[in-house]
Amino acid sequence: MKITIVGTGYVGLVTGACFAEVGIDVTCVDIDEKKIENLKKGIIPIYEPGLEEIVERTVRKGRLHFSTKLSECLDGVNVVFGAVGTPPDEDGSADLQYVLQVATEVGKNMTDYLLMVTKSTVPVGTAEKVREAINNALTERNSDLKFDVASNPEFLKEGAAVDDFLKPDRIVVGTDSQRAQKLMEKLYKPFTMNGHPVIFMDIVSAEMTKYTANSMLATKISFMNDIANLCEIVGADVNAVRKGIGSDRRIGKYFIYPGTGYGGSCFPKDVKALIKTSDDLGYSLEVLKAVEDVNERQKSVLFGKASRYFDDLKGRTFAMWGLSFKPQTDDMREAPSLVVIKKLLEAGANVKAYDPVAMNESKRILGDKITFVDDMYEALIDADGLIIMTEWPEFKFPAFTVIKKLLKNSVIFDGRNIYDVSEMKEQGFDYFGIGVGM
Repeated sequence: MKITIVGTGYVGLVTGACFAEVGIDVTCVDIDEKKIENLKKGIIPIYEPGLEEIVERTVRKGRLHFSTKLSECLDGVNVVFGAVGTPPDEDGSADLQYVLQVATEVGKNMTDYLLMVTKSTVPVGTAEKVREAINNALTERNSDLKFDVASNPEFLKEGAAVDDFLKPDRIVVGTDSQRAQKLMEKLYKPFTMNGHPVIFMDIVSAEMTKYTANSMLATKISFMNDIANLCEIVGADVNAVRKGIGSDRRIGKYFIYPGTGYGGSCFPKDVKALIKTSDDLGYSLEVLKAVEDVNERQKSVLFGKASRYFDDLKGRTFAMWGLSFKPQTDDMREAPSLVVIKKLLEAGANVKAYDPVAMNESKRILGDKITFVDDMYEALIDADGLIIMTEWPEFKFPAFTVIKKLLKNSVIFDGRNIYDVSEMKEQGFDYFGIGVGM
């Protein structure tokens, strides 16, 4: 079976590599010539555990290929996946120009029946726009070639994407024809044989499922962040509250860890897009709007704690551990660290930062606005306090005696609650977490 995947970003590259891993012949297409040349050399454009090894192995075995020309990658292909970006417009809606460009090019160059599958996260109704774009291109060719469209949203967690793809909780597929469904059944057979379920539904429902899933998870995060802030006011410990509710099977223990707000490529964009879709249809998603408002406010919580502790931040220097929006990724999109850094700089403070993986991406975004260091302890030298933004494993068991020695003030602002309050007090630190008192 041969498939083509358009887009070699986070979703496209993981999808292509993992399909190749289970024996499918895959060609990944991208218009970025430099990226394709690097991929051919084994240079991966994103950090994702396990991905580099799979790409190297499947390329060597001749199952994974790379190209810059979609027109040359359609002969004999059964399925084409569109995995291009859908960046948010200023009004929060998803920009579909790249999705529709792919559909148009497929229509212009297809040589036989194929199934066009949308893998990108797109608003409800996009499949029909894709169908229309392909039809228009075929009409211009005076071609009567047949095709189908389908929706196959991704549910990949950054930092665990390879495992999520190879061992999925579920695979959601939206189709409106038996021929398309049989193709998708064949494509995902290696996964269903291992007990991973494929859930077939209509296309619109599949499109809606992706946004609903991410919005539900974002809601849990914002809800717990709101509760954490209330816990501080009343003197409760949010960690105890979290354990108390997480044991309820109706709620579960996942996505109820308070912090500095959600970021990344999915939750912020998808929440905004669903709100915009609903507003355009004349219905206001008030709960989801509150989720977004709470998240934006939460990103400034650590800055507020530092401001109250020091009164005046001008001229002070802060060490920052962690820059990416979460561990095991170099993704800086919508990262709360960027908000905290911006506010600290506006207040006249300086920042010395370290992240195990996201340094290059952070330098690309921030330039020389802050100081980047190569070691977590180096960031502490002559710093007035430590701010923890990302719960990387290496931050969880540091040498507290070294931290105390290097910092000017024994104060830690922990945006991920990775340390125990009582232990920090015993160590002589002023410790400020999220939803916990000192």
